[in-house]
Amino acid sequence: MLLEGKKYQDDRGIITFNNDFDASQIKRIYTLENYSSEFIRGWQGHKIEQRWFACIKGDFEISVIEVDDFLKPSKDLTMQKYLLTDEVLTYLHIPAGCITAIQSKKESSKLLVLADYELGEINDEYRFDLNYFNENL
Repeated sequence: MLLEGKKYQDDRGIITFNNDFDASQIKRIYTLENYSSEFIRGWQGHKIEQRWFACIKGDFEISVIEVDDFLKPSKDLTMQKYLLTDEVLTYLHIPAGCITAIQSKKESSKLLVLADYELGEINDEYRFDLNYFNENL
């Protein structure tokens, strides 16, 4: 689910904001930068944890799959793609039960990541080979 951000500009500068984002569930915040725009970070996700992504520099394409079985997922699950840019502070909510593949579309792009569990609070990380699912990234 996308929570669309907005932008305000006047003679003092630019403010990007998102007044619809509720940060009350957030326990951890970090940033992510890929070394290259050719690299795709994925497939990785969580059965219990949620994530929220916002691009703070450059552009990111985030592919999302809702997993049917974390031990042996179907290979033909539907993928949705989202493009986040630094033009506005749009948040992409990744609910529990989903995995992502993340690619920066510009060099030096930076992604803000928010999580609803502290690091090490639960053991809930799942990874799959980038070529596991039939759909092409």
